[in-house]
Amino acid sequence: MLTVWSWGFLLLGIATALTIAVDVSRRPQPMSIMNVTWPITGLYMPLIGWWAYRRMGRAPTRSEQVRQDHGHDHGHHGHHHGGDKPKWQSVFVSATHCGGGCTLGDVVTAPIATVTGFALLGSTVLGHFALAFIGAYLFGVLFQYLPIRAMSDAGPGAALRDAIKADTLSLIAFQIGMYLWMLIALHAWLGEMDAFTAPFWFMMQVAMLVGFMTSYPANWLLIERGIKHGM
Repeated sequence: MLTVWSWGFLLLGIATALTIAVDVSRRPQPMSIMNVTWPITGLYMPLIGWWAYRRMGRAPTRSEQVRQDHGHDHGHHGHHHGGDKPKWQSVFVSATHCGGGCTLGDVVTAPIATVTGFALLGSTVLGHFALAFIGAYLFGVLFQYLPIRAMSDAGPGAALRDAIKADTLSLIAFQIGMYLWMLIALHAWLGEMDAFTAPFWFMMQVAMLVGFMTSYPANWLLIERGIKHGM
């Protein structure tokens, strides 16, 4: 039964991600990294990810943008998507940005951990977690670094330092939430960390959602203190 439920939610997540990806291709994001982040969000937020994208992240089509720009040229007020978001939405989108890098890192490293049987302190579970953290940190910092470089005059070194400051706390909070759920799942349902089974990825899907929730307060704090910009 767990396998059936697992495939159901995994396929729903894939469908949500593909739906967002198709829509994003018609409506490119002002911050290009979000063209990747929003579909990834759909993977671990089946259906909810589509609602969040429609509500907080959907950009105008290219033709709509041209009309808006034309309106500005004639002195009319156009709509800038996301410019007037309530703070909770701005923090939500920032948390998805962090979650995109973390999720990508986790997805890449989990099969490696399973295939290699990598262990830390004699534990393959700790080995999974260690590789997941390394992958999440690398992708997470990259997801921060690219828009900083694209949207500011900061040099590579300064941009990297800013990316590390902006992402470290939220990434750690995300991974802690993910680890806690996977430990529960390991003892309650999985028995082992096998990245080539549907139940493992279903539990990872839930773990990423838990990680998103635990990273939300961290993103709020980083934005409140001006370390990270709201999105």
